[in-house]
Amino acid sequence: MNALAVDERDDRVVVTLNRPAARNAINAAMVEELHAVCALLERRPRLLLLTGAGGVFAAGADIAELRARGREEALQGINSRLFDRIARLPMPTVAAVDGYAIGGGAELAYACDLRLATPATVFANPEPGLGILAGAGACWRLAELVGTSVAKQVLLAGRRLDAEACLAFGLVTEVVPTGELLHAAHRLLDRMTGWSPAALRLTKLVLDAPGAHPLADDLAQAVLFETEDKHHRMTEFLERRRT
Repeated sequence: MNALAVDERDDRVVVTLNRPAARNAINAAMVEELHAVCALLERRPRLLLLTGAGGVFAAGADIAELRARGREEALQGINSRLFDRIARLPMPTVAAVDGYAIGGGAELAYACDLRLATPATVFANPEPGLGILAGAGACWRLAELVGTSVAKQVLLAGRRLDAEACLAFGLVTEVVPTGELLHAAHRLLDRMTGWSPAALRLTKLVLDAPGAHPLADDLAQAVLFETEDKHHRMTEFLERRRT
């Protein structure tokens, strides 16, 4: 892969956006390669860690490519279909965001389940300044993450969310020193690898289901109650309490 660096492990896949000369701008090649990563994780579900090379997560989509796109390309949803696919991956996804996450880069991070930041992190969606809207999920996903009022400040008034604001609004789970970002991200993934993979998958599925879903809760729980993993984990818990 040319636009990504991919580190495939038994329990996780670590993907680094790797166009540092272009501040990791999301171009057609990167989109294609991220689809390939999605296919990999759909075939064999594992945790996903996304980060960026060179002290930047992703400073937007490739403007030269965007300028050349017209109505037909917009209707194809080139970025939005990719980000939706990432959001629907079966296992949890984490974005480790250092530096700028702008435009499409921000929308890529919004599509992940969890985000970590450094003091240098900045999220922004300045698309209206380029005559377009944030059309790859920000107009609805950001409001779900931080609330409608803050989303409007970002999308309509050009507010940039620095690390302190991101933490206050719950957009990121933690702000860590730049040199510790990947270590913190892997600690988070390590914690999740200690949990039941089936329980993680079904919890994410139910969490992302629209509206109230007591029936989905019951069905997912019914599947998990019958697993050997559940029985083993609860037996271990009870035996630890006895000692």
